[in-house]
Amino acid sequence: MINVTKSYLGKKTKFLGYVDSIYASGWLTNQGPLVAELEERLRDYLGVRNIILTNNGTLALQIAYRALNLAGSAITTPFSFVATTSSLKWEGIRPIFADIDEASWNLDPSAIEARIDTDTQAIVATHVFGNACDVEGIAQIAERHRLKVIYDGAHAFSVRYKDRSVLNWGDISTLSFHATKLFHTIEGGAIVTNDDALAARIRLLCNFGIVDTDIIDGIGINAKLNEFAAAMGLCILDDMALILEQREEIARRYETQLGDHFDLQQQQHHSQRNHSYFPIALASESQLLRCRAALNAQGINPRRYFYPSLDTLGYLQPQSPQTRSRALSRRVLCLPIYPGLPRHVQNTVIQTLLMENAGRSEPITERFWPQVNTAGWMDDRLPLPDPESKRIC
Repeated sequence: MINVTKSYLGKKTKFLGYVDSIYASGWLTNQGPLVAELEERLRDYLGVRNIILTNNGTLALQIAYRALNLAGSAITTPFSFVATTSSLKWEGIRPIFADIDEASWNLDPSAIEARIDTDTQAIVATHVFGNACDVEGIAQIAERHRLKVIYDGAHAFSVRYKDRSVLNWGDISTLSFHATKLFHTIEGGAIVTNDDALAARIRLLCNFGIVDTDIIDGIGINAKLNEFAAAMGLCILDDMALILEQREEIARRYETQLGDHFDLQQQQHHSQRNHSYFPIALASESQLLRCRAALNAQGINPRRYFYPSLDTLGYLQPQSPQTRSRALSRRVLCLPIYPGLPRHVQNTVIQTLLMENAGRSEPITERFWPQVNTAGWMDDRLPLPDPESKRIC
């Protein structure tokens, strides 16, 4: 089955070289040398002041709230992965939903102020599918109401706004380095902030509040990344230029073929995308279900992402219905996009969607499939990147 994404693993020999160094040192975790190296390289690659690696993106969010001493309530988006909201609830913070912008699919700044309550302390927004939020509009509201701003940047690795990393906006941005992301450490995440004192506090929170072997300064938790995960990240970071290039190639092909037939997410002005996902919005939920079934029949598994709208979750009720998010969540389907995705699979995705959209029911025929060479590989297969051919640093 072809899924929405396929984890990129880089070159095995390079990873094993890092593994050999781990065996030689015996240093497996607790801010080892590979974690330190990955933090330094990510800081340079992303163009941020402080980055603290964590063992997943959800803990990154929870630590962000703790580091900012949040309580009461936070305004957030209903159109995001569930962790954006569940992490708030887990930390005892009441999520208040504001609706999304119909074009960008991000939290709509014009919807925020009406939702601010007497105990609201923060805005938690998501750069949905790697599309930058209206960071300046959100910053103006936050300043006016003295609110902290946290960005869930799980999809925003390498995304730029006005020629600098979008992660530089807000008090804190978080990242997910889960295996499904375009950059990953198998499991992992990170916290980004331009505030040095806040970064120091975050490091303590990630390691039980331990200052050194004899001093514990407040409560903390175990959120440290291990050396094997860092090794994977170092391997993949070398290949980011090729990963982004191939994702963009596939995205442009989908856009060209499908853009006149389905609703696409509108890119934020002055921003650069990373093509971490390729979502389309169909005319209705019934059409989405038909298209998904047709693709499933071809061995392709698109994803309803994000579904359902988070304001419908039972453990968060009562909530005011966020109508735009609810409507969009019933129509969005994410298509396969990852380095090495065979061209014939792209053809099948495009042709199946176009036929379903046109109301045709005939199956994909052999005329849509390329010839197979004697080695068994598809001639039009998008080649996997050669990790040794290009480096980003």
